[in-house]
Amino acid sequence: MLGRPGLSRTGSFRPENLGQNALHMIGNLCFTIFVIGVLVFTIIAATYEPEDPLFHPSTKLTTFLTSTSNATFQSDNTVVKTGEDFMAANQTAFATFINVTDVVEIKEERTDQTSSSECEGDSRKPLNCRDPEVFHLMMKEAIERFKDIHFYRFGKPAPGPEENTCDMAWRFRPKEGKTAAFYKDYRRFVINRSENCTLSVVSIGDYHSGVNARKRKNKNQKLGFEKTSGKQEQVVAALPVVGEAVNDSLPVVESENAFSRGKYLIYVGGGDRCKSMNHYLWSFLCALGEAQYLNRTLVMDLKLCLSSIYTSSNQDEEGKDFRFYFDFEHLKEAASVLDHEQFWQDWNKWQKKDGLSLHLVEDFRVTPMKLSEVKDSLIMRKFGLVEPDNYWYRVCEGETESVVQRPWHLLWKSRRLMDIVLPIASKLNWDYDSVHIVRGEKARNRDLWPNLAQDTSPDALISTLQNKIEDGRNVYIATNEPDTSFFDPLKDKYSTHFLDEYKDLWDENSEWYSETKNLNNGVPVEFDGYMRVSVDTEVFLRAKKQIETFNELTNDCKDGINTCNTASS
Repeated sequence: MLGRPGLSRTGSFRPENLGQNALHMIGNLCFTIFVIGVLVFTIIAATYEPEDPLFHPSTKLTTFLTSTSNATFQSDNTVVKTGEDFMAANQTAFATFINVTDVVEIKEERTDQTSSSECEGDSRKPLNCRDPEVFHLMMKEAIERFKDIHFYRFGKPAPGPEENTCDMAWRFRPKEGKTAAFYKDYRRFVINRSENCTLSVVSIGDYHSGVNARKRKNKNQKLGFEKTSGKQEQVVAALPVVGEAVNDSLPVVESENAFSRGKYLIYVGGGDRCKSMNHYLWSFLCALGEAQYLNRTLVMDLKLCLSSIYTSSNQDEEGKDFRFYFDFEHLKEAASVLDHEQFWQDWNKWQKKDGLSLHLVEDFRVTPMKLSEVKDSLIMRKFGLVEPDNYWYRVCEGETESVVQRPWHLLWKSRRLMDIVLPIASKLNWDYDSVHIVRGEKARNRDLWPNLAQDTSPDALISTLQNKIEDGRNVYIATNEPDTSFFDPLKDKYSTHFLDEYKDLWDENSEWYSETKNLNNGVPVEFDGYMRVSVDTEVFLRAKKQIETFNELTNDCKDGINTCNTASS
């Protein structure tokens, strides 16, 4: 035995066994490669954080909202996109605007039927604002005076405070409007009647000066004049109308019987509080989407915590009202929601008496699909203390993502904030260009944005804009540069405008101030950082020409050096 060669102990390397050994080795190698591939894929899947689809350009946002992309959220401090930003402009609805010839034709028809041309007595007699001749004159004058907007509806005139004044409201949008929305204005007309009873308009007041015509339209009220057909009116009804009186009072349950028959969903706790507004909405719309999927009323907390990134104190601030930032009137009309304080009052009053039951869910991995058969009156999702598993939006991840859709169409921007945007654009006659100039921290960080400070300097801006904006134009500058005098050299070529020029729209004498104060139980509300950026952005977006910082003023990448390809993908 000891004298045998070592290789003779096994038959593994005998010629007849070489083919079998090769197959074993190949099989083992393939299995090893498969295991390594699985490990690499698992690591990538666990660590990958997709960029937040909310901050893509609008075309990509639309694609995202109709796709089943990953639901994971990545926070940002930009202004959030809301439902109206994703609406495609319905060209059929917008094409039916009123021309001055439409008004003239109607006036001529009426003149043929009645001899209203005769002067009936005293020319100093009080003006009858409901007289069709007065109405047609006011419409014609408005169309001819405001050439940069299209008119879609005129309301019946109302008497003004003086005998020769009439107030009239109208629905409109800018001729070159890019957003799917309508606007409402109401102005005061001063009308002169000559000795031979000829009528002429002496002057038209400023934006929203005709307060007597402001009345909220009653569904049964006879309209003044419009061209919209019944089918088109249904399309129009689904669009925001900025400038209408706001009714965002809290909804209440009609009776004990109605409350007891209802089915409710509430989210409690979690780590979403005091995060960015984008994070908040990503989670809130997940909850609202689940409520709609389960055909339940969402019980929501209207008190928000505003993140320190938006506050002047640089501290998180509790007690902010949802209605400061979003259109609660539209939400409560389009979805079933209740304020949590009202809900708990009713629940405590009737829960035991009517035998209402509660189903508690403490694991976000319990999908809405598993809750679809729950019969209890209230489903309560309770979230823990450990982030990120206590974020509400985790409910909408995984298999739920393809089943529960976030209802973006239900959430619009606050019409009170939009009522600040509208007069700014109106004061500029809807005939202005805009430039978004990012400076601040990014301009100071030359490691990530090496050229930004120089590219947004006054001299560089003058050089860049001369081929983009005509001399003498109104230019609205949306910027985070606190010292707007920095841009004074641009005044030699353009009529520049900044947000702070319009402080009267939110100061203590403004309508916004009084309405938000009432919402806040008599406590004045600060026009905070989020509101400022939101209004600044919306005014920028309503310009005829819009010029962005990145890609148009500088070659630096929006998110820092070497990120341009990522940002555009």
